Amino acid sequence: MGARKSNVWMWTRMRAMLSEVDEMRSRFFELRMGETTPTWEPPVDVIETSTELLVLVALPGVDPKTADAVISGGALIVRGTRHLPESLRRARIHRMELPYGCFERRIPLPPGRYDAGQREAANGCLLIRLHKTEGG
Repeated sequence: MGARKSNVWMWTRMRAMLSEVDEMRSRFFELRMGETTPTWEPPVDVIETSTELLVLVALPGVDPKTADAVISGGALIVRGTRHLPESLRRARIHRMELPYGCFERRIPLPPGRYDAGQREAANGCLLIRLHKTEGG
């Protein structure tokens, strides 16, 4: 019986700690909303074909036209901001896992030469097509 009480106490404490972590994460992102320094990095996939390099950047809730993408020093740099929708600014947050505010991701490129490429929206992602150029 003592072991059962100890087990129940442990799980109750763990749930309370998880709840506290969720609240801290919520406050963290709320505090970072007004900053212009990047505070998070979106996940990316980089896929190479014989003619191009495809870079898929997961940016749900971000208009792809507002994200900057430049090639610099052998890397593709993608930056922008995910804004909290106005209708949610006064809402009570129970869970916040999507980061908001400024983001920046530096993606090292495989050796070669690439042109500026094309950008398009693809199911909540920004798809950047970097065409290989001569010598690439």
